[in-house]
Amino acid sequence: MSSMNVTRGTGSQERSRVVLSSAASVADPAFVTRATSRTGRLARPTLRGGLFLGVGGAVLIGAWAFDIRDLIFVAGVLLLVPLVALGYVIVHPLRVAVSRVFRPATVSAGLGATVTIQIHNLAQTPLVGLRWRDTAASGVTVPATQALRALGPARPGRQTTADTAVVSYDVSPPRRGVYPVGPLMLGRVDPFGLAYSEWPVGAPHDLTVTPRVTPLPGNGVSITRGEGSRHERLRHLNNDSDELIAREYRPGDPMRRVNWPATARHGEIMVRQEEQRSHPEARVVLDTTRGGRGPDAGRGYAANSAEFEHAIELAASIAVHLLDGGFRVDIVELGPCQLVAARSRPGDSAGSHDPDEGRHGGLRGDDPVSFTGPEGARALLDALAQVVPLEQAARVDAWSGDGGAPGGGSALGRQIPTFAVLVDTGEADTADLVALRSLCQPAVAFVFDTMPGRAVERLDDAGWQSVHLTRASGIAEAWLQAGQQGGERRGQD
Repeated sequence: MSSMNVTRGTGSQERSRVVLSSAASVADPAFVTRATSRTGRLARPTLRGGLFLGVGGAVLIGAWAFDIRDLIFVAGVLLLVPLVALGYVIVHPLRVAVSRVFRPATVSAGLGATVTIQIHNLAQTPLVGLRWRDTAASGVTVPATQALRALGPARPGRQTTADTAVVSYDVSPPRRGVYPVGPLMLGRVDPFGLAYSEWPVGAPHDLTVTPRVTPLPGNGVSITRGEGSRHERLRHLNNDSDELIAREYRPGDPMRRVNWPATARHGEIMVRQEEQRSHPEARVVLDTTRGGRGPDAGRGYAANSAEFEHAIELAASIAVHLLDGGFRVDIVELGPCQLVAARSRPGDSAGSHDPDEGRHGGLRGDDPVSFTGPEGARALLDALAQVVPLEQAARVDAWSGDGGAPGGGSALGRQIPTFAVLVDTGEADTADLVALRSLCQPAVAFVFDTMPGRAVERLDDAGWQSVHLTRASGIAEAWLQAGQQGGERRGQD
């Protein structure tokens, strides 16, 4: 029986050792594209072997019909040789170690990545006449079967260039997602070229394709009209906070934080501590439901898939832009929370998590998922690669005390800049967004043309600033439009 020992690596590289190669299964969670390539063990005659069998069969029929015993012997040879060759390629074992590396480890949709595969011979005999092809999920194009150079016998205790071959190819997935790549298929032909056999070796490795991120103009502060509620509260509570919390200069402090009056009084360079204590915050609300009007109305998930992908790219661009500007970004999903696994909780064990966590949308009881800094941007993009439209969460009327804003505890109980990306919200989600308006300053809603007109009107009446989009709208242009409309509104106020 075939056996397989798999050792998981770290980072972007994973190694799989195959003693007698066997079929590898592909995990298929909801967000993973199902592999469509054939990855089972295969044995078949080649064209030459097929000709041998065809001619042998014809000769056998003729010899039997005309009772020519000499031709029966010839026919038997023609039929037996390819069958022996077929048994040879089936029984002959392969002992190899396979490693696969993606560079870069994650790639943005539409950009290219290089897949490098290393094949190391573990047997004491050389491997000659091998052919290879990789397999992948639908959406990743892999090259056709190619010849593999001869691999020398393995040297105990060390790996050499003679017993190891390295092959590579480029991929450019057009859409975000998590794509299983592998297992690698190794094939061989018998010495006479009559039969071909192919085995899957190694395990599939996931290639993460993140949504495209469009650079946005500005620094993220102008459109939010401030640096977050906590920073503003510090300023207004104590106008002389710079003097109260000034501290000595430390290597690495930016010169823009130098408090010159305090420096003059103390005789040494002093900086403003309150700038470091401020934590600018912003909120991004993402519509991840299948559609408020449903497929029966002709505006379901199939009709909105292009808008949904554009919405993901818009939300990713806004969030990364704010993270680059120093904001902490809270992501709130209208559908069941899919980003909850990406949230980091220092000192929190997996076993202490609420079993219902993630079952409801962020406006219905789940806490928002927070991201900060460059690491947060990478984690956010990796998480957004896996987001798919889901059915609307079961209604949970959890309301915070003041202002009628929907639940989530104190996580939604503060007024911060909020950007909603909406594809097709239902009545319940629209009501939640209307109630959330009191906790948003500013409140910008990027609404696609698939949104119900009545829902957009309710948002406008509640004070949301609506920016209308189509699947062809530019992301940077939409961001600029939001800033211009916000400036006009502030001028009117």
